[in-house]
Amino acid sequence: MTRYPNFSIKNSNSSPPDTAEDSPVSLPEKKPWLIVGLGGFYLMMVDAIAEAEGISINNANFKALIGKGFIGNVPVMLAKPQTFMNASGESVGALVSYYKIPLKQVLVIFDDLDLPFAKLRLLPKGGHGGHNGMRSIIDSLKGSRDFPRLRIGIGRPQGRMDTINYVLRPFNKQEREELEFTFQQGIEAVRILTLEGFDKSATYVNSAKAIEQLG
Repeated sequence: MTRYPNFSIKNSNSSPPDTAEDSPVSLPEKKPWLIVGLGGFYLMMVDAIAEAEGISINNANFKALIGKGFIGNVPVMLAKPQTFMNASGESVGALVSYYKIPLKQVLVIFDDLDLPFAKLRLLPKGGHGGHNGMRSIIDSLKGSRDFPRLRIGIGRPQGRMDTINYVLRPFNKQEREELEFTFQQGIEAVRILTLEGFDKSATYVNSAKAIEQLG
């Protein structure tokens, strides 16, 4: 079984110190990034990140399936809530509270009907936009909206197709190919976000060039 990192980083010496001045220095514990996928193939995005970074999602806790590991030297926690969508905050809120994760290091990946299919958009904060999972998460964080979110476009159904049936429908070959590219771009966006910061990741995701590549 994979042993999970405890997310603490300390200096160590090969020989015991001779004086108090030579004692090992404890560095501040690094808080992990929490990366959450909400429902459907947005969970697949989390799985894609896990596979790319060699992280096993095989621990059940806080009403979620969880994997702990690193992107570069940055500790990350991948979470797939196992609650109903409109109760996702029960899992996310508990994880944030227990691990004392700063909200700026909580990335939520979710679907967006208002974005064209397979398009990505990274935002630093915002409202729930009518998404029940996001509404639940905001409520669990005492109303705070100040956490980044990676939106994946699913577009709106044409004609009279019900929205739920549209979201749950199987993808055709072209859509699967577009999603594969989207997942690769999403993996790179998360790497940049955790290693280089929000601004660089947002530039990568939201630039006109990146959007054209998906067209």
